[in-house]
Amino acid sequence: MFVVVGIPEATYHYHVKNFGKEDSDTELKELITHLFKKFHERYGYKRITKKLKNLGYSINHKKVYRIMRELGLKCVKFMRKSRKYNSYKGKVGKVAKNRLSRRFSTPIPLQKLVTDITEFKCLGEGKLYLNPILDLYNGEIIAFGIKKRPMLELVMEPLKETIEIIKNCATYRTTIHSDQGWHYQHNQWVRTLKENKVFQSMSRKATCADNASMENFFGILKQEMYYGEELVSYEELKSRIEEYIDWYNHERSKEKLAGFSPVEYRTQFSQSTA
Repeated sequence: MFVVVGIPEATYHYHVKNFGKEDSDTELKELITHLFKKFHERYGYKRITKKLKNLGYSINHKKVYRIMRELGLKCVKFMRKSRKYNSYKGKVGKVAKNRLSRRFSTPIPLQKLVTDITEFKCLGEGKLYLNPILDLYNGEIIAFGIKKRPMLELVMEPLKETIEIIKNCATYRTTIHSDQGWHYQHNQWVRTLKENKVFQSMSRKATCADNASMENFFGILKQEMYYGEELVSYEELKSRIEEYIDWYNHERSKEKLAGFSPVEYRTQFSQSTA
């Protein structure tokens, strides 16, 4: 019978022994389900375990995995390759040297920033273009632009917002890194950086690993809120991206930040080391 049904004999005896008994994990199961829904079904058992420990529960990740599998709570988001937006049009302006040279870590807020443009398909024939600026200190998106077309304003608006933040908060001269897209070679971009004493850095042509941190963010964003979802209108997608970035900055825990979100990490550690 066990061979036909496909279960171990020990499992059968376990369920017979515990048949009719009250489930001792009822409260824990309810909490795990609540956390799973709270984080938009984007957290797997490892992150759920960390959240439970933050709440004071002493629990092993294996138990959380077992309970989530029993409840059918599985992160169904998946990674899919898509065509990357390419803004390279040859040398149409100034090409800067690669100051970053794949040194993606820094203990100083606003010292190293990276930026790039990515493309989303919308319902119908429309597209959405996103240009975030990310701080390598904690992975926080400090400014971003969203447009229907990849115009110059897509990068200039978040740059100007970033410049104001740098003026008020930076304690070390800032470097901002990008690819060699025409936006970043444009005289207006180059001049704005020079006027505000911000170093410009660029990836080498066709070398996406030079801006791996930005590519990683795009991958996470699309995996968690775009891939596997039905196409929506530009306005709806814009709203979802804005909501996601706010959630990513303030709530999404990162293992490399000791389980804190980017904003939590900045507010706790940048002040303590100031």
